[in-house]
Amino acid sequence: MQIHHVRAHRSGDELARVDQLAWQLARLAADEVEVDGDVTEMVINRVIDNAAVAAASLVRAAPAAARAQALAHPPSTGGAGATVVGVPPTHRASVEWAAWAGGVAVRELDYHDTFLSAEYSHPGDNIPPVVAVAQHAAAHGLTGLDVVRGIATGYEVQIDLSRSISLHRHKIDHVAHLGPSVAAGIGTLLRLDPEVIFQAIGQALHVTTATRQSRKGEISSWKAYAPAFAGKMAIEAVDRAMRGQTSPTPIYEGEDGVIAWLLDGPDATYDVQLPAPGEPKRAILDSFTKEYSAEYQAQAWIDLARRLRKAHPQVADPGQVASIVLRSSQHTHDVIGSGSNDPQKYSPDASRETLDHSIPYIFAVALQDGAWDHETSYAPERAHRPDTVALWRKISTREDPEWTRRYHSLDPAEQAFGGAVEVQLADGALITDEIAVADAHPLGARPFARKDYVLKFRTLAQGVLEPAEIDRFIETAERLPELTAEELGGLTVVAAPGLLEDAAAPKGLF
Repeated sequence: MQIHHVRAHRSGDELARVDQLAWQLARLAADEVEVDGDVTEMVINRVIDNAAVAAASLVRAAPAAARAQALAHPPSTGGAGATVVGVPPTHRASVEWAAWAGGVAVRELDYHDTFLSAEYSHPGDNIPPVVAVAQHAAAHGLTGLDVVRGIATGYEVQIDLSRSISLHRHKIDHVAHLGPSVAAGIGTLLRLDPEVIFQAIGQALHVTTATRQSRKGEISSWKAYAPAFAGKMAIEAVDRAMRGQTSPTPIYEGEDGVIAWLLDGPDATYDVQLPAPGEPKRAILDSFTKEYSAEYQAQAWIDLARRLRKAHPQVADPGQVASIVLRSSQHTHDVIGSGSNDPQKYSPDASRETLDHSIPYIFAVALQDGAWDHETSYAPERAHRPDTVALWRKISTREDPEWTRRYHSLDPAEQAFGGAVEVQLADGALITDEIAVADAHPLGARPFARKDYVLKFRTLAQGVLEPAEIDRFIETAERLPELTAEELGGLTVVAAPGLLEDAAAPKGLF
């Protein structure tokens, strides 16, 4: 690995291109290093994972609206277009709109992979736009191996940026790292020159920097759209860059650039660790997926709640509980805990998007049900159950410095996303327990493997896809590196007949 030092510069400094972070990312993307076997296997896992959560969301409002928008934009004459998730592959849309629909479907349930460090991210958001471009440009000789290479680059760039540059500290949404990573991944996929990738990265970053209000207060459906928007903008940035159009430069280090005005300011410095030339891109192996449909920091807490309920059934009864305190990291406390000061996190009338960012709600339901379901656990009748509301409002969070330290640790063996629980019973007894990582985490009690990804897909696709379609997609995904250009159109899922007719989106402008 090599360290790239990043800081803001005055315009008169004339910072050399090779010294700019965007150029180093472009250099990484243009490096045609082979993909390691274990990385290829994980790429396949995440393609299956994305398809699982996309299938489960097909009839929900946001994916239905995005799908309708995509289908209103047929392919141009310059390419084949790309498949629209849920729709037969013979019916294609313009590449950027197809990526938009796929990105919304993947993100809707907050149920795919995650990477947490200085910044938070869902690197699986790179997959829909990379696959869409591959399908669109397949006639140029692209194969499944090119898709693997592009996805590996997207993960590498997003995770490397997330390790080093915090966005949320300045209330910037994490998709500001996604725009550049998608542009880089597409650059690798298409084997573009570093100069073209450099310009695309700069443009993508410039147009995908927004505030974190999409994840605050009354969380709306835009939470699902934000990553898809970044992917769509990155595709358009690549198109412009391929036509010779340039970007604001230097985008990160400029006197009026991202670092100086949106992040840590003109005196800030960052050390971004990137693979050296010729070094494999392996960052995807440091990310982790979700067993449950909830914010990643909630994964371990659901496992702990299930364990507590089994050992101490009385903790599920609000009449026997005086209070429950969850001691965890600053992020858990401030973003999904009571430290957010969001009253919506304790409201039975809150949106699903808000409830999946409420650890008091999630912990209460998991304590009572001993399980978690992506639909029934969020149902309005579930949120309004009186005994759940009573227990829910006895749960609060506290920041614990040690859990915060472990959360930010760069040592995978020490990094933790859980915490410690203190249950004060009404009779005066105190029950305590703790968990560092979710059971499905690579260092957890039962780490996810291929069979788990396949089971997740089969479970979420049941009743949504025909059995033959479920089998077809798994077979196609597991052959990803071997797929021919003609077979890339199979990297989608087709809904069971009649299913999408029940998810007709309201009419819009298009």
